[in-house]
Amino acid sequence: QVQLVESGGGLVEAGGSLRLSCAASGRTISNYNVGWFRQAPGKEREFVAASRWRGGNTYYADSVKGRFTISRDNAKNTVYLQMNSLKPEDTAVYYCAASQRWPTMNEYEYNYWGQGTQVTVSS
Repeated sequence: QVQLVESGGGLVEAGGSLRLSCAASGRTISNYNVGWFRQAPGKEREFVAASRWRGGNTYYADSVKGRFTISRDNAKNTVYLQMNSLKPEDTAVYYCAASQRWPTMNEYEYNYWGQGTQVTVSS
């Protein structure tokens, strides 16, 4: 079992930055691929970014490419999502999740989920 806890959300103005953290406990996160997803009010949950457990591979949704960066510190059992140049349409609850599948943007292939952290971007 892997327990995931997100933090770092908040209210920020458009153009600003936030860094989300996803702290893992239970099993080491270094053996899992980790993804970030988000869900805006009235919308389905969507893929944002993913990091492979080895090799440093990452990939991003087109909507965040060039603005968001996913990284991981396996020694701290933590994965980060650095979000720059935020837009009002980035407003959502952000979730991290762990999977042993790669590559995947399919939320149903992620086995473990955090409870989410709210990100609100004002215009």
